[in-house]
Amino acid sequence: MAKSERAKALEAKQKAEAKALKERKKNSTNPEDWGRWRQMVETYKVTAQHDKALPWLMLGGLILPIIIFLIIGFLLNQPIIWGVLGLSVGFLVAMLAFAWRARRAVYARFDGQAGSAEVALQMLDKKWISTPVVTATRNFDVVHRTLGPGGLLLIGEGDPGRLKPLLESERKKHSQVAFGVDVKVLQMGKKEGQIPLDQLTKHIKKLPKTLTPAKIQEVNQRLRALDAMRPKAPIPKGPINVKGARSAMRGR
Repeated sequence: MAKSERAKALEAKQKAEAKALKERKKNSTNPEDWGRWRQMVETYKVTAQHDKALPWLMLGGLILPIIIFLIIGFLLNQPIIWGVLGLSVGFLVAMLAFAWRARRAVYARFDGQAGSAEVALQMLDKKWISTPVVTATRNFDVVHRTLGPGGLLLIGEGDPGRLKPLLESERKKHSQVAFGVDVKVLQMGKKEGQIPLDQLTKHIKKLPKTLTPAKIQEVNQRLRALDAMRPKAPIPKGPINVKGARSAMRGR
């Protein structure tokens, strides 16, 4: 009888904890606590504030395919089938337009801010392990790191002249623990020889695949040891948290 009472008490406690967790996520402002639908809605709200054409582009992307497919359907005497197909295509086109404008709005909003390369790194898929602001200077010259199929990359942003020795110093530190993995460096920015923010994700994705998933995890363990030995960077890590919205911005 006593065991049964304890079981009931445990069950009641678990239900209360689950309810509290659900309520916390419902009222949370952290995108990681949101469901997929809320992420999409919040991303749309933020994008629409800075992009007044977004609703009309999405509406046009939805309606135009429906009209075209309905015309084809009536000509073939199958309006229902073609109408449903048009609706599916229209929804897809609308979502693609949303993803495109969302990415554009994010880039425009944070371009030029210290740490903004984090925006591009968070749009990489899960095969990449990114660490924003592994080091930074008081002049807001920043070095980020990402590790994935394309190799081990150090991304600098700031003044090109100051970044060159900073990146070289970090390249040597990382080469000591990477053990045979080539450490690549690049600069993000609008000056000569730098890669613009809105092109950074695309540039990284196009790199030749040189590392296997097992090798990525092996190198990542060594990098953690390197990070544990260094002091914290003197500026906050990145300008924003876009993790909750990155699925939409990737176009998924």
